[in-house]
Amino acid sequence: MLQYPKFDPVALQIGPLAIHWYGLMYLAGFALVYVLGRRRITSGHTTSLNVRDLEDLIFYSVLGVVLGGRLGYVLFYKPAYYLAHPLEVAYLWQGGMSFHGGLIGVILVMLLFARKKKLPFFAVSDFIAPLIPLGLGFGRLGNFINGELWGRPTDVPWAMMFPDSGDGLARHPSQLYELGLEGIVLFALLWWFSSKPRPLGQVSGLFLMGYGTFRFLVEFTREPDNFLGLLAGGLSMGQWLSLPMVALGAIMFSLTAKRSSR
Repeated sequence: MLQYPKFDPVALQIGPLAIHWYGLMYLAGFALVYVLGRRRITSGHTTSLNVRDLEDLIFYSVLGVVLGGRLGYVLFYKPAYYLAHPLEVAYLWQGGMSFHGGLIGVILVMLLFARKKKLPFFAVSDFIAPLIPLGLGFGRLGNFINGELWGRPTDVPWAMMFPDSGDGLARHPSQLYELGLEGIVLFALLWWFSSKPRPLGQVSGLFLMGYGTFRFLVEFTREPDNFLGLLAGGLSMGQWLSLPMVALGAIMFSLTAKRSSR
């Protein structure tokens, strides 16, 4: 068993102001999206968007991630609780965000942006999709630093005991699995795939398939939420939310491939 490196969740304390590692990970993720997006624009990967468009997209996507992530958590994970305590929907400092809700928020942002710029939606989403995974990876690193969203009990040699689990069991470091698969591997796949011209919508389809598949697999090692447990078929909520992503991505990828072969 490996020793979990207990981190102080506060990265920097300036008087009463506490800067948390988790917040810094989100900031680093969006900064990396900007750096990578700027590189794609200057290297000619898109003629539809400029650097100012990228800055606008990132700004509004932050809102989409926060609002969509929070509302997704409320609706997907604890609807009954928040129906009884509606004011607590705004208590972001208590935690509770959903990737799938954040994704919906970003999709809405891209839809509105594409409409405003009179661009095809997939011209925007195909540009953004390869930029997302490393940002997600920083988020999972933040989960690991916080010692949260730990994995299920296991006896693998790299298992860790997370103090906040309160049971002293060795567990999968599932946050690091997600960092590796949903972050690094998915980024490498999308960056390589999008380096050549592809049919409109195909990069977006690959993102949905890739993330949904990796998330579905990692969920077998991740401890389900204690207030939900496992659902129908022995699957977690994360797995049930990922299955439509895989299906939709596969349909998009297949349809765009057929159009390009005509």
